[in-house]
Amino acid sequence: MAVELVSLTPMQSLGIPVALIGAVFLALGAEFQHRGVNKVDARTGGGGKSGLDVRQLLALVRRPSWVLGTLMLALAIVFQLTSLYLAPLTVVQPLGAIALVITAIVNSRTTKTRLSRSTIRAIAFCVGGIALFVTVAALTTSTLPINETQLAIVLIILAVVLAIVVTVFVLFRSRATPIFWIVGAGILFGFVATLAKVVIERIQTLFMDTFHITSGDWLTILCIVGLILAGLAGSYFVQTAYSSGPPDLVVAGLTVIDPMVGVTIGIVVLGEAASAPWWASIAFIVAGALAVYGVVQLSRRADVAKP
Repeated sequence: MAVELVSLTPMQSLGIPVALIGAVFLALGAEFQHRGVNKVDARTGGGGKSGLDVRQLLALVRRPSWVLGTLMLALAIVFQLTSLYLAPLTVVQPLGAIALVITAIVNSRTTKTRLSRSTIRAIAFCVGGIALFVTVAALTTSTLPINETQLAIVLIILAVVLAIVVTVFVLFRSRATPIFWIVGAGILFGFVATLAKVVIERIQTLFMDTFHITSGDWLTILCIVGLILAGLAGSYFVQTAYSSGPPDLVVAGLTVIDPMVGVTIGIVVLGEAASAPWWASIAFIVAGALAVYGVVQLSRRADVAKP
């Protein structure tokens, strides 16, 4: 039986270069934020594995490099949201992986150290896995309207994830490793991307229809609240990750774990791959395994490099 692949429309295809521009801002913003966190670390004694305290967080807003990095990340978010408006989440979300390559090169030049073979190999696994993922996604996925049941499921999953993250943070923060902060941030920002796409679609609907409070509107409000909570928690995890690991590891987590979570939600809950052929599922699993393996290898390199 012949398999019919899903092709992107010209408007959806435009989402790909927009996402790539966002990835550049993500890489540069991560580098500047990492520089700012390191300077605050040096002056205040460091957040380390147990997380940044309020005094250190307030000190960050007075660091020009951190503020510049934050502005760049804000631009990255704008481009990401625009790409999500234009194209399916499963297509544009993984494209942020290009930021990993840029970050690794910039960090290498900044620290005046050559990239080791193990680092290059780990980055290759991350980017290769994501490249395979986005290629298959571009051929086999499509955007579908999100119904209230799907949105409710996403919010319930997010509530469970937030509860788990908070519990683990309270009980094990003093023993946390860089990979803990990276995985936590990646998972949380994966939900941020998904909820942002939902909010964009809901706002479009509100502009087209006469506004009146319905169950769907209340779900949209909860969606915005969940987006804010996940974004704040994820941002804190990212800043702590900068103080306990290199920027390329942080970006690797955000550009691999984040899209893996977002795309999984898009496929499993939102049905964006409902018309995908059977081999696409196998390709998704293989691609995801390669990318995650790359992140794990980067985290091991970071642990070895730690003083």
